[in-house]
Amino acid sequence: MSLHILTLLFLSLFRLVEYMALGSMVSDTSASVVPAFIRGVWFDNVIACYISVVPLALTLLPASVLITCRCMRKATVWWYGLLGSIAFMASAANIPYFAYFFKNINSSIFEWFGYAGTTAGMVTGEKSYFLYIAMFFICMALYIYIMVRLRRWFDRHIALSGENNSGWHVFIDTFNQAKHAQQSWLRVATTHAMYFFLSAITIALCVFGIRGRTGYNPIKISQAYYCDDAFLNQLGINPAFNLLTSALDDMRNENRDLHLMPYPTAVSLARESLGITGKCDSMHVLRRYIDNSTNTIANNTATAHKKNVVVILMESMSANLLQTFGQQQRLTPTLDSLYNHSMAFTHCYSAGIHTNHGMTASLYSFPAMMFRNLMKGTVTPRRDGIPTVLKQNGYHNMFFMTHEAQYDNMKAFFATNGYDDIYAQEDYPKEEVVNSFGVSDHFLFDYALNKINSQAATNKPFFATLLTISNHPPYIIPEWFKPKTKEPETQIVEYADWAIGNFLNKARKQSWYNNTIFVILADHGKLVGKVSGELPESYNHIPLIIFGPGVQNKRVDKLANQVDIMSILGISYQYDGFGIDQTKDERPLVFYSADNQIVARTANRCYIYEPKTNRAFCYNVKDNQLQQAKFTAEFEPLKQYVFAMIQTAQFMLKKQ
Repeated sequence: MSLHILTLLFLSLFRLVEYMALGSMVSDTSASVVPAFIRGVWFDNVIACYISVVPLALTLLPASVLITCRCMRKATVWWYGLLGSIAFMASAANIPYFAYFFKNINSSIFEWFGYAGTTAGMVTGEKSYFLYIAMFFICMALYIYIMVRLRRWFDRHIALSGENNSGWHVFIDTFNQAKHAQQSWLRVATTHAMYFFLSAITIALCVFGIRGRTGYNPIKISQAYYCDDAFLNQLGINPAFNLLTSALDDMRNENRDLHLMPYPTAVSLARESLGITGKCDSMHVLRRYIDNSTNTIANNTATAHKKNVVVILMESMSANLLQTFGQQQRLTPTLDSLYNHSMAFTHCYSAGIHTNHGMTASLYSFPAMMFRNLMKGTVTPRRDGIPTVLKQNGYHNMFFMTHEAQYDNMKAFFATNGYDDIYAQEDYPKEEVVNSFGVSDHFLFDYALNKINSQAATNKPFFATLLTISNHPPYIIPEWFKPKTKEPETQIVEYADWAIGNFLNKARKQSWYNNTIFVILADHGKLVGKVSGELPESYNHIPLIIFGPGVQNKRVDKLANQVDIMSILGISYQYDGFGIDQTKDERPLVFYSADNQIVARTANRCYIYEPKTNRAFCYNVKDNQLQQAKFTAEFEPLKQYVFAMIQTAQFMLKKQ
């Protein structure tokens, strides 16, 4: 029991540190933090009971028949040290994880384990993580030290009681002693039966502690929610509990597929929302023909000189980092300038919160499905999108990334789905590799420019995709770059923006520039400023900039998704995607997701749903701010829309 309580104290300490480090994320200042810590002990007790149940059974039950030994107590300390280290590691790692993703650590991290070197480099390369790594080791050392002292204290007191070498012979002797003392064997047997019963009750209570509650279902993370503040609601959830339950949920058959609504209903609603009419092909439920012969962005028909296309996906570039969208500091002069000289979208949203989501949505018009990585699988998935359509029309396609080609299965995925050349860390000089994510942005752009120039010399149209990395921890800023701000989080944004501007300035001097459509957007956003809802808007609100010959310079205030990027092509093609043609149509709603949430949004309402907890969060949108609201009839179309789109996406995955 002392070790159990000690474990609870340390887990509460980690929660306190998290609150002290991230307390600025609290948006509802009227909400008390005390219930979060009380609920935190509740969830911590579940994890502590998981740890305690085995040593409790292996010590109490034998002790009820007088079988005790010091080696069992030593083994208990080792057991707590091993499992406690896992729980403490999750709690320590959760602080920087939450700071970046605004959600507790979950099973999506296991995706990173396939890239141990890159992940280790990311962790060790970011100096802000050192504090939490050090805290973990200090707490573990202190935890083990206290446990050893406690064990020695109990050893001494047990030795003084004369029971230090108890065993079966001592148990049998109690009956012999009772006989010689003319005492009842039944009384001795009853005494030990009572010991056994009390031990069993204690173990049963521990098992009940694992379950967490008396209801039909065991404790769920929804038990931590008590107010309207998203940070405080998540503060009480034990990170190890969240990691364990999300992993167990992933393994359950019924949770591998979402069951938001019946497939026929979902497909019917999705087709109606996208304006698809006619007979439905069960293998290609969203298949339709896109006639782009009169495309107002770029006439790229076979009778015209085909225009090149360059797509730049910027890492974590939230729209909230631009002055155009209210950022007080001048971090992105290049992007802000382009917003005044391009077709620039003010309400564009990323499909998810991870890079693989941004790539599959932007390039292949397929939405994110919470934490699922759509580029991986036993068999590399096949997708149709911008690369495949352009390849069919005679384009040479190139993909440039900063890191290793195998990361997120990128090389296999892109080679399978329309790209001719894939350039990655393996192609760059070793001295240019600055961290576990490879080379810096400026090197990537310079390298890509040389390759693009070589391809342009063949007079064959090209499609180039450049994936940047700088705005992702660990932040590496070249020594020669002189930022104007002081914080690494803003300095790296300045550098990322400068690298884009430097690339465009060099590209303008090339012969192919005036026949090229440029698309600049983010793979996803990041946490910027105050949090006004359950899912920070800054994580999905991203810039989208399109410019080049034939592209009208204007602000587009319509809602847009990453899945709509296909409308830039100006080529007629058959299409299975989820996007609309932003040059002709208007999207009444956007939809996107995070690891454990799906979202639908209109110009004035936002609906967030968590499938695993069956919780919904409703907001009215006023002056670009989310205001908590109750679920009313006005939110039902949003719910039906996002349910239909995600369920249809899942149906299409099952059919491929």
